[in-house]
Amino acid sequence: MQVRILGSAAGGRFPQWNCGCGNCAGIRNKKFPGKARTQAQLALSAEGSTWFLAGASPDLASQIESCANLHPRTLRNIPRDSPIAGVVLAGCDLDHILGLLLLRELQPLRVYAAPSILQILREENSMFAMLNRVEPQVVWTAMNSGLSFPLLAADGTRSGLSCEVHFLSGRYPHYVKSDRGKLAADQATAALFFESGSRKRVAYIPAIGDLTDTLIKKMERVDMLLFDGTFWSDDELQRVQGSGETAHQMGHIPVEESLRLLKNINIKVGRKMFVHINNTNPILNETSAEHRAVRQAGWEVAEDNWQLEL
Repeated sequence: MQVRILGSAAGGRFPQWNCGCGNCAGIRNKKFPGKARTQAQLALSAEGSTWFLAGASPDLASQIESCANLHPRTLRNIPRDSPIAGVVLAGCDLDHILGLLLLRELQPLRVYAAPSILQILREENSMFAMLNRVEPQVVWTAMNSGLSFPLLAADGTRSGLSCEVHFLSGRYPHYVKSDRGKLAADQATAALFFESGSRKRVAYIPAIGDLTDTLIKKMERVDMLLFDGTFWSDDELQRVQGSGETAHQMGHIPVEESLRLLKNINIKVGRKMFVHINNTNPILNETSAEHRAVRQAGWEVAEDNWQLEL
């Protein structure tokens, strides 16, 4: 399996356009011991020719241009042909879905999402009708928790990848106006487990507010884990900004807590990475004590444009 980390930051990217915190100011004046990052985005392929995206970030257009594997193929008499066959959505926060609108140029795609998220996107937001101006364009496909399913292109062609989704407790974004009682409470966010024909498994969990024993056991059986690294501490925003919600209130386990909770997790290959990193997080500073703590615990801090193979 081939994995491309196209983006590794949380919503707003790093630096964030309206943020003058120490991290963002340091990146801008080129005195920060760390790297800029675009918003979290993953691409996966079983054999390198057909690709699926995990999420669709607002930075997707530039992320595609930065990855040669995702460039359009040049085929006789076909001026437009992308190797991207579809998208799997772990949630409907804006930094995970706005990129769908950047894929509106009539390329046939299949988009997988939880039933409640399909309702939000297709029935309650008229902008996403741009993805169904012609047939075939986007084939919307519901996914259910706990069941493995093959990832198919819009025409039903198999990609060589399968996915198993586990819905997590969470909250829907503020823009959702529907009666929350009509939306399944546990479908707001999901953990995605991708598998190739060679039985290699990758877990992508960019947002999680609570860990269960069942989920930990699922994570122990993967070859690579990309896990929520949004905030270092629960009160991070309050300390940096002087106000704001806690990490837990926003549906994220702080990294310092995750290191304790997952200290003994046994992954086959042992490749564990924090991804979806907020611009305020001190682990972005590669000379910080927090960054060292992550590395000493056997974890990595994901970076844009990493190319990984299993």
